Amino acid sequence: MSTIDALNWRYAVKKMNGQPVEQEKVDKIIAAAHLAPTSSGLQPFRVIVITNQELKEKIAPIAYNQSQIIDSSHLLVFAAQEKYTDEGIDKVFDRMNTERGLPLDTTDAYKTQLKGMLLSKSADENFQHAAKQAYLAFGVAIAEAALLKVDATPMEGFNAPALDELLGLDKKGLKSVTLLPLGHRDENGDWLANLKKVRTPKEEFVIEFK
Repeated sequence: MSTIDALNWRYAVKKMNGQPVEQEKVDKIIAAAHLAPTSSGLQPFRVIVITNQELKEKIAPIAYNQSQIIDSSHLLVFAAQEKYTDEGIDKVFDRMNTERGLPLDTTDAYKTQLKGMLLSKSADENFQHAAKQAYLAFGVAIAEAALLKVDATPMEGFNAPALDELLGLDKKGLKSVTLLPLGHRDENGDWLANLKKVRTPKEEFVIEFK
């Protein structure tokens, strides 16, 4: 299946049937998020994987009781760093150079420039930048899920501070950004399942300069 075919197959599932997704497929979806591009390779976010049913039931009211939370097989939480730090940036580049067999000072000039740009920003600007990187991985994960015929419902509708408190994300320097329940569609119980996919006409969507 091509990516286009997969994206035509997928939709934002409104009702899941509670059946489990094979762990092998979940692992591939997470691997896709892990391999997604990010600014300067910083990967300033984490993916939290929740399968505990009791915990999903606690999250449901935080996400306005959207049934996909409880009926999902796996719930992925994409959480971005609250801010960038000297130590965090050093850690990324030290790992990068070590794994490539390069001296640790190979990227010092670029790293100094990057720190100058990021560390001069406010904590909120840092978080917004990190959240954008999380969204890149979020989109890649959705596409990989579609290729594997795993249903996924992108969600921004939840109380992020409440979820952060429940999961103790503040202790990890993280804030939740998006949710991605994974599962299988309930075609008989989902009003959206058989409706046509509608997008902005391509001639309006694409703006060309020739």
